[in-house]
Amino acid sequence: MAWDPAGDDQAQTGFATCDRVLALVGDRVDTLVTCSVGREALTRFANSHIHQNMAGDEAHVRLRVIIDGGRTAQASTTRVDGEGLAHLVEGALAAARLRPADPEDPGLAPPGTIADVDHHDDATLVADPTERAAVVADFVATGEGLESAGYCSTDGDTHVLCSTTGVRHASRRTMAQIDAIHRAPASTGPPTDGYGQVTSARLRDLDGRRVGEIAAAKARAGVDPIELDPGSYEVVLEPRAVAAVLLFPAWLGFNAKAHSEGTSFVHLGEQQLDEQIDLWDDATDPRALGRPYDAEGTPKGQVAFVRAGVSVGLAHDRRTARLAGVDPTGHSIGNEAFGGYPTDLFLGGGDQARDDLIAGVERGLLVTDLWYNRILDPKTQVVTGLTRNGLFLIEHGEVTRPVQNLRYTQSVIGALAPGHVLGLGDDAQLVGNEGGVVHVPSLRLASWAFTGNAQG
Repeated sequence: MAWDPAGDDQAQTGFATCDRVLALVGDRVDTLVTCSVGREALTRFANSHIHQNMAGDEAHVRLRVIIDGGRTAQASTTRVDGEGLAHLVEGALAAARLRPADPEDPGLAPPGTIADVDHHDDATLVADPTERAAVVADFVATGEGLESAGYCSTDGDTHVLCSTTGVRHASRRTMAQIDAIHRAPASTGPPTDGYGQVTSARLRDLDGRRVGEIAAAKARAGVDPIELDPGSYEVVLEPRAVAAVLLFPAWLGFNAKAHSEGTSFVHLGEQQLDEQIDLWDDATDPRALGRPYDAEGTPKGQVAFVRAGVSVGLAHDRRTARLAGVDPTGHSIGNEAFGGYPTDLFLGGGDQARDDLIAGVERGLLVTDLWYNRILDPKTQVVTGLTRNGLFLIEHGEVTRPVQNLRYTQSVIGALAPGHVLGLGDDAQLVGNEGGVVHVPSLRLASWAFTGNAQG
């Protein structure tokens, strides 16, 4: 049965709060207001023992006003009482009066129809520490002789957006995640870590034992790693590493503002990536976790960025869409200075098992994770960072030895260029990265440049 906001107490509280703010601002000012009510909970563990449980109920109101020809200001508060909302309105209006007029302000979104999606699970929203502890216990139990650390979280909220243009949207969502490592002692040198993560809208999807088995196997296999000379190696990147790889193309490439300013790598209509690469954003996909509308109230749908390696689309908010003479794509994050950003990104998967990807490699590296990633040049998408939580040598199609962590310096677009993608896995999953949650498989790439050890 589809979710009906009219019968949801939190949604109705959100609408009532938004209406109070709209009344305080008055009908002569263009106004957009959002209200989010939810709960965040976390069970953290280290040294194979739970040491912290946290939970908090939160309410958050955000206000945007536009006065006198595009003088715009935003303000937010966690106080939803009368005095708190009054201060919110007074502060936003006062700030707007100090801003210069903006003749290119796109104004507020008109009413629109949002997709009927509901990335929500009641049991996850109300999950207690005991339920999260059961997932943690299953993870820890797989690591006999190892030390375990990480967290299991459950979050959820109901979100309402209203404006003076008649937009009245509501949505709800939940997210559960286990993100953890096993650590194995080494006979010489530092201990080694093995990593596992699962993300879902539902706590019941978190199989702590399965995640723990993967992490424990990596930790044990990583003991006493060898040193490997810097150079370009064929690689199999597991989903966590692929999520890191896609962060900067999404953030600074398919961003329409970056494109208009000439700092994006994207050339629309050109074959820039391998023909096996399909990239799109879709918050309405049942596998996603996003809302069916963006921070401006524009409805979301599927937006293609790459089809068969050809760059075909950009992420627009209302401002960049107006300047480009196109429709907004529903990618506002509420920050016009940054531009639109794909927050529910999908990379199309293939039909090869992870072991089959490895079997095709004569000599290369299996990469679990990339971290401390920093972009050096957005135009060429040259990024540098480090491996961690499991780096292994592949020889003659088999994983043979662990390798000490390495620094990489690589153009992401170069690594995904035509002819460079040698295989796509059938293991696509949701992965949390710094930019949100993406849905990605493992990748086999012809070349990845490693430029030094983890200290270089």
